[in-house]
Amino acid sequence: MESDCNKKGLVVEIVCLMYIVLFIYAAVTKFIEFESFEVQLGKSPLLSAFAFWIARIIPAAELFITGLLLFPKFRKAGLYLALNLMIMFSAYIFIILHYSSFVPCSCGGILEKMSWNAHLVFNLVFIILALIALIILEQNSITNIKYLIIKIVIPSVASISVVTVLFLISEQIIHYDNPFIRRYPNHPVVFENTQDLKYNSFYFAGDVNNKLYMGNYSTPLYLTQFDAGLKSSKKIKLIFDPQNIPFKTVKILVLDSAFYLSDGSVGKLFRGNIKDWKINFEYKDMPFFTLYAPADTDKIFFRSNEPKSLENILGIYTLSQNPTPVYYRNLLQKQFDGVFDTDGTLLYSSKLKRAVYLYYYRNEYFTADQTGKLDYRSHTIDTISKANFKVAYTKNGTVREISSPVEAVNAHGAVRGKLLFIHSQIRGKYENNVLWKKSFIIDVYDLQKRAYLMSFPIYKTKADKLVGLHVSSHYLYALIGTDLVVYELQPILKNQL
Repeated sequence: MESDCNKKGLVVEIVCLMYIVLFIYAAVTKFIEFESFEVQLGKSPLLSAFAFWIARIIPAAELFITGLLLFPKFRKAGLYLALNLMIMFSAYIFIILHYSSFVPCSCGGILEKMSWNAHLVFNLVFIILALIALIILEQNSITNIKYLIIKIVIPSVASISVVTVLFLISEQIIHYDNPFIRRYPNHPVVFENTQDLKYNSFYFAGDVNNKLYMGNYSTPLYLTQFDAGLKSSKKIKLIFDPQNIPFKTVKILVLDSAFYLSDGSVGKLFRGNIKDWKINFEYKDMPFFTLYAPADTDKIFFRSNEPKSLENILGIYTLSQNPTPVYYRNLLQKQFDGVFDTDGTLLYSSKLKRAVYLYYYRNEYFTADQTGKLDYRSHTIDTISKANFKVAYTKNGTVREISSPVEAVNAHGAVRGKLLFIHSQIRGKYENNVLWKKSFIIDVYDLQKRAYLMSFPIYKTKADKLVGLHVSSHYLYALIGTDLVVYELQPILKNQL
């Protein structure tokens, strides 16, 4: 009998020692690499909203439990706490694997080389060891096995419930009430190819049937057609008679089977078919415009200026026997001058049949249906809700200019399907400094759910200026200086288009 007691006591000693070694190593590693640990938690799909507190509580709890396990008097309490902490870790991994929107990179320290499934098995082994040690310790004081089960099960259920509640709350905060914490899933896009265009006058014209089209301001009647992976290209010349129109800045847009030639400064918009690349239609009585986005060949969303104040205003041009533009003055919301503070990007989602307007200098975008009716206004995840610059008036008040340093919040945008892609120039909480300096961060939003989804980096080339962004059904294209770069969309992103 005494021999059995000694053996059981030895088992308890070994289990406690294993937990002491594990928790000391884990806690010390977290404190040594605290900034990295906090950043990892910030990227977690479960705990990112609570990264600040959890980064401090977890290692402190591990050291506290270690202290209890060192003293025989508190060993039982220490094992109960160790058991429930490991159950919480296991619940966290289980939710990551089965309910998370993405699976992040493995954590560091002792589990750095393990997969998430291996993490789970590792934790379960320690849970079993803790249960064995507790049964040994409790067998003399508890005669009713049901009471022992209750004493173990209730705290275990509570531990799982805590992790589940944190997950649900974090999901709500990150997707809808984001405190500017970005989520970086594993490789939502993968680099495929790059081409040096040699000139800085190119822009994205569109994509059709796995072909990308690039326009060039210097040669306005020519397009460059690339295959989807940028492995081959050819020049296309548009057939068009300019009719002595005083064009200033001609821009081409390729959309479905049609292409459009425009110059808003002279109020001209033409259309042709990509079968022969010949202009065959002019939109009569088109007003002057600064931006436009075709909903279809008969309906055009556009942005113009009020005649006297020059404030930006959105409108819709519809083809009819007597085509006239209709203006919607309630869509763009003025903050102080109505020009720079409402500047932005006008996009259109053919899948949702909605126009999307993304403000440059504030954390806001909105969508409108084909009748010009506002659907909703929503915010991007950064915290800049008001344009932060000053406007000066020169030449007796006839010319206005931005008179203070300014950086666009949402520098570039692209829409594909129901997703909005935004190049954000505002650094988020827990952002990795090296990643921020070496890449452009793209944030992705679900226009249907009105929610932030994820972020990913597009790495800089020899240039460090992102000129444009375009997304097709399978690829994301970025124009970085004179470099045209293509990334392939992965299922985590492509399946949500």
